[in-house]
Amino acid sequence: MPRETTWRILRSGSPAPLRVVDRFAAQANLTPRDRGLVRRMVGTEIRRRGTLRAVVRHFARGNPKADLVAHLHVGLVQLLFLDGVPPHAAVSETVRATTDTLGLSKGRYMNGVLRTVQRAIHNESTGDAQRDIVGRGLSFEQAIFKDPEVHPLLWAEDALSMPANLMKRWLKRYGQEAAFELGRAAMGEPDLSMRAIGIGRDELEQELAALDVPIRSAEHPDVLLADSGHAEQLLGSDAFKAGRFTIQGETALRAAELLQAQPGEHLLELCAAPGGKTMVLAGAGADVLATDRSAQRLARMASNVARLQIQGKVRCAGMDGVSALKEARFDGVLVDVPCSNTGVLAARPNARWRFGPRSQRDLKSLQARLLAEAATRVRSGGRLVYSTCSLEAEENGRQVREFLDANPTWTLEEEHAGTPAAPGGSGPIDGGYAARLRAN
Repeated sequence: MPRETTWRILRSGSPAPLRVVDRFAAQANLTPRDRGLVRRMVGTEIRRRGTLRAVVRHFARGNPKADLVAHLHVGLVQLLFLDGVPPHAAVSETVRATTDTLGLSKGRYMNGVLRTVQRAIHNESTGDAQRDIVGRGLSFEQAIFKDPEVHPLLWAEDALSMPANLMKRWLKRYGQEAAFELGRAAMGEPDLSMRAIGIGRDELEQELAALDVPIRSAEHPDVLLADSGHAEQLLGSDAFKAGRFTIQGETALRAAELLQAQPGEHLLELCAAPGGKTMVLAGAGADVLATDRSAQRLARMASNVARLQIQGKVRCAGMDGVSALKEARFDGVLVDVPCSNTGVLAARPNARWRFGPRSQRDLKSLQARLLAEAATRVRSGGRLVYSTCSLEAEENGRQVREFLDANPTWTLEEEHAGTPAAPGGSGPIDGGYAARLRAN
């Protein structure tokens, strides 16, 4: 049943398949263990979709239709990327799910393809980029991928599952080695980034030591890092439930700190949910009005506010932009605009498959509107922080400079841009951009 549920999620047309896992799992009455398996299979399919497509092209006979391709992806995810699933179970259970949903002939087809792939896999890396599965210690007996020296964009799309239109930008901006490293960093789940609240980082680390979870320090003095495989233990800990730490990327944290919130200030945050930056502002002693257009995300935010026991410092309001605001001016405004998410593709893997010229045009227009609206609510001499979790110039510095050109009474005081680090290091787990502007 978990294989069939995964297939149904992949065929559902959801723009964010990971967000519907719980709903589909509940409909199928899956156990917590099977629900976890579905989540891993869905997440891996998204993160490794380019590789799965390349393998299907090489091994599948004929031109299988989308329903059958989705089943092939589910089976290949298990064979190539999930160490906890025995190969015989990956094949037999996927064949069963295919037969139950598409019929006996398709089940036989599935069995043939998966067993052919299984025979072609070697449990070693060869150093040949056309045969090796990146990050897995596995290789194929024949070349599956393009030569990265001849066709770097096509190789990245297949081997790194990074769309060519996005990788082309990164190659130009960062160079091939750094661009490929960004792609590799986005292939797996990001580390957990934990911000200590109300206690020192060392004190939090000592408390979490009882969980016997390997923890390391990040570059930010309030942040600890741990492998995402320990999420259940850490998020179930007394320290998390009592609000002594929260999950927040270091780049996002520094964006909130850039506003320089002070006790007693009256601040506004647009696009605030689920509230990570809001907690930083309120934690500094400011009174924060946090707005967002999503009622569901605001509900999550209210839960976080309650867990951190800062209800008296935060008001939540559902709205798009500032048109419904009664307050005229604020000491500072933070607008964390919707963006392409290219700085957090490990955490939001499906964003890579939405990236393209049209989506970028739409985002740029929305970002410019929100930045302009946010500026109208800053008092004279006040601050405005504009932030994204994107790496793309037109969403970041270029957007800010276009605003400054159109609004000469504003000045740029400070800006930061960063890329995500590879898992297992000192972070940050997230990339993005933030700029502080001053109203003169």
